[in-house]
Amino acid sequence: MLISQKLNTAINEQIGREFGASMQYVAMAAHFGAENLLALQQYFDRQADEEREHAMKFIHHVVEAGGRVSVPAVRAPKNTFASLEEVVKLSLDWEVEVTNQIYALVNLAAEEGNWITHHFLQWFVDEQLEEVSSMDQLLSVVRRAGDQVLWVEDYLARVGHPEEKS
Repeated sequence: MLISQKLNTAINEQIGREFGASMQYVAMAAHFGAENLLALQQYFDRQADEEREHAMKFIHHVVEAGGRVSVPAVRAPKNTFASLEEVVKLSLDWEVEVTNQIYALVNLAAEEGNWITHHFLQWFVDEQLEEVSSMDQLLSVVRRAGDQVLWVEDYLARVGHPEEKS
């Protein structure tokens, strides 16, 4: 086994957080879909897909390292939102929180001398730079647009999702 029980448990918790984030982004996308804001719906659909992919990366790592996956229960996402700014701010706050969670996992892997997991986690460190940066940029655009949500729709229709540029 290439993973300690402590690190295995910590990663299982992160798997739950990633699936929870995916569900939250699904709820956000559905909210925008119901409002016929298709560029925002597509943006948050893509975010949901990314979070699910992140959870699956963690699952595959645990399995390959000889650990046991135990997916925790995921709480219900928030489904109603007062404004576009609220949605994007919630997303940015979440991505900053995830960054700190990834840092904690990196630190734990280093403390244990688990360099395989430490190396694996470096992808997530790099990914969080893109996640936080793109959400911060979107929040800036949303705040400049004020109550002109269609300007944000136009912006997203032109620039797309950050992952589409990679």
